[in-house]
Formats: sequence, C-alpha cells, structure tokens
Amino acid sequence: MRYLLAALLMLIGAPALADEVRPMALDFSEQAPGKWSLSWKQPVATAAAPIAMPVPPQNCQYQTEPQIRKANAAYLGHANVTCTSAVGGQTFAIASMAPGSDALLRVAPLGRPVQSLQITALESVVTIAARPVRGQVFRSYFVIGAEHILVGWDHLLFVIALVLLVQRGWAVIGAATAFTVSHSITLGASVLGFAGLPQAPVEALIALSIVFLAVELVQTERTTWTQRWPWLVAFAFGLLHGFGFAGALSEIGLPQGEVPISLLAFNLGVEAGQILIIAAVLAMRGIVTRLAPKAEEPALKIATYAIGIIASYWLIDRVIA
Repeated sequence: MRYLLAALLMLIGAPALADEVRPMALDFSEQAPGKWSLSWKQPVATAAAPIAMPVPPQNCQYQTEPQIRKANAAYLGHANVTCTSAVGGQTFAIASMAPGSDALLRVAPLGRPVQSLQITALESVVTIAARPVRGQVFRSYFVIGAEHILVGWDHLLFVIALVLLVQRGWAVIGAATAFTVSHSITLGASVLGFAGLPQAPVEALIALSIVFLAVELVQTERTTWTQRWPWLVAFAFGLLHGFGFAGALSEIGLPQGEVPISLLAFNLGVEAGQILIIAAVLAMRGIVTRLAPKAEEPALKIATYAIGIIASYWLIDRVIA
C-alpha cells in the first residue's frame, strides 16, 4: 500500500490534462508515383517545447521547406516529399524528440498495404518494411491502448479508486466489466462518428468522477452508492471515460482500411492495462492486510485524500482553463 501511496503522491506534479496521452502522429502517404505528402501533429505542453522534425528516408527529399504552425497546444506540420525509389527497406527518423515521448507513423504507399510504426525517443529511427508483417497495425494500436491507461493519470486514478472502494473480488470484476463495456460503447460510437462530445467538458467530468469516488472512500461509516451498485456507477462513469479515450485516439488517427482492427486493438490494449492495474492494487492491499494489518487503514486514508486533492486540482484547472 505504501508503494501505491508513493505513486499517488507523484501524480500531484502531473499535467492538468492528464487524460491526454497523445503521441506525435505522422502520415506519410504517396499521392502519385514518387510523390509523397508528409503531415504531422506534435502535441506540446508549453510554447517553449522543441519542435520534433521528421527525417524522411535517404532516397527521399523535401520539395520545399516544411510548413509548421502552432495551434491548439500542438505543432502542425506539412511538406511535400519526392522519393526516387520505393521506401520499403528504408529508414524514417524523428529528430529532437523530447525524452519519454513517442510517435505513431502511418506509411501508405500506392497499391501497397498501409503500415503503422511506433517511434520512441529511445528508438527514434525505424525501418519501413518492404513487406509489412501481418498484425503490425494490431500490435501498434494495442501498445498505444495499454500505454494510454497506464500513463493516462486520470483513468489510472479512477480505476485505483474504484478497486479500493469496492474491495471484494467478484464485485471488482463486475465493476471492471461494466466499466469496460460502457467505455467501449462510447469509444466505438465516437470514433466511428455516431456520437461525440467536446473534449473540454469531458475532461472536467472525468476529473469529477474521480472526486466522486474519493468522497465515497472517505465515508467509512455507511455503505456508499458505489459499494451498493458498483457495476452501475462504473458503467455510468465509463461512458464519460470512453469519450476521453476517443479524444486521444482521434488525435492519433486510425489507418484507412484498418479502422475496425485498430479500434479493437486499442480497446484490448486499454483492457490489458486495466487488468494489470486491478491486479496490482488487489495484490498490494492483500500483502498489507496480511503483513501489516494496522497500517492498512491509515495508508488507505492518506491515499484517499491524495486521490481527492489531485482530482480536485484537475477539475478546477479544467473548468477555468
């Protein structure tokens, strides 16, 4: 439990827009034989953030200087690129990537399968496959989904608070299943264009959902709504979190012709990350209960107040922003 508490306290310094774990998104598409269009979006936290520059394959060159502008907390870039031969087997790189950042590169040659390649600050150079490996898109979006739940601080706090509040094994499984079903509904509906909400109020309401659970965690003298109907509360708030997931996924984009499989992979990645979180919280609480039962109650109380303070800060910041 103390390790969980330490992790919670570290979140105080997390960004206010904690729901958005958006990698840099690049689209490298062949418009005509040898003529390519390169577009990218680099989310940034501050205006002073360095610009990460794409470096096309060696057999390609920019026709003109890349056009870059700042809009909505992101750098937007575009350039036309000419390639003298096929890009398969060539490398693509990104210069000046911020530490810990990553990017998703979509490569769409004419008449060839679309590729999705993940680039990280540690591995900023990738090789474009001459023949794409089967399941490449699935793997890329699965990893992005898992990273989003594990590093998306507000989703992370919501799941932790839900597990701490419900406690009982089968009740946790039921609540987690309801949360999964509901956010899958709004994620799919939003990405496919059947529904949608503006991201600003969604982010505020997601923070409010964590505050709600923190308040219920404090109320130890009576049975709370979530303890009575965990699956119902989890389902209701899961609808909001699904719109949050959709906002992050819309920034990354889905490869044309691969929408169903990439959406499924992203959602499965989210669920894999969620299962890891639930298992870790239950395991830590079980260890504390067995080895140091007297420490459980004060540690839980401190963790609860940490969750409430962090979520309240996010809520206020998102409302006034």
